[in-house]
Amino acid sequence: MEISICVGSACHLKGSYDVIRAMEKLVKEKGMEDAITIKAAFCLGQCTKAVSVQFDGKIHSVRKETVGDFFENHVLAKAKEMEAQK
Repeated sequence: MEISICVGSACHLKGSYDVIRAMEKLVKEKGMEDAITIKAAFCLGQCTKAVSVQFDGKIHSVRKETVGDFFENHVLAKAKEMEAQK
């Protein structure tokens, strides 16, 4: 699974690097380093909703304070869904 986090101007100003660090920490805590790749992206076209995070074909607005909820509700939910399909 791939998570792209915008580091363009608007997202950078709204804390994209804080979101990246928090996301990396969650991936490591869950032992999912082999299953999830976090990438920086330049402008996902949703500047007014910064910080923009692209996952599973959708763009989400994520802040440092909401990274945990995003990770649980989207990333872990997708991982469980994929596991169930095996």
